[in-house]
Amino acid sequence: MEDSHVEQLKLCDSDYRFMLIVWEHAPVNSGILAGLCLKKLGWKKSTTYTAIKKLSQKGYIKNEHAIISVQIPKERVQADASAHFVEKTFEGSLPRFLTAFLTGKTLSAKEADSIRALIDQHSGGPEETS
Repeated sequence: MEDSHVEQLKLCDSDYRFMLIVWEHAPVNSGILAGLCLKKLGWKKSTTYTAIKKLSQKGYIKNEHAIISVQIPKERVQADASAHFVEKTFEGSLPRFLTAFLTGKTLSAKEADSIRALIDQHSGGPEETS
């Protein structure tokens, strides 16, 4: 699927909770999905079918012969939502976000090592000073 078909990869809370179920169970029959949404979200069948229609139109899922499949992976939605949050709340500054997130918290050695590895993996090399 082309990215141009998706306006923004932002979901409201209820759509995100619905998509968590879809991501976990897809491909899934729409009737089974309605049962899962009743159990996990307390939704009526009509609410689930409305969500299926809406998120199909937005390009997140595909409904073909009552089988719901994923069109946009969870990791992509999470990455876009995270980037939007950092941009909006911390003026795009990842260090400011991490400072706020880590305030009052202690990382385990394993967590710190994982974060260092991620930084090394995504580092573009030394920055130029201006």
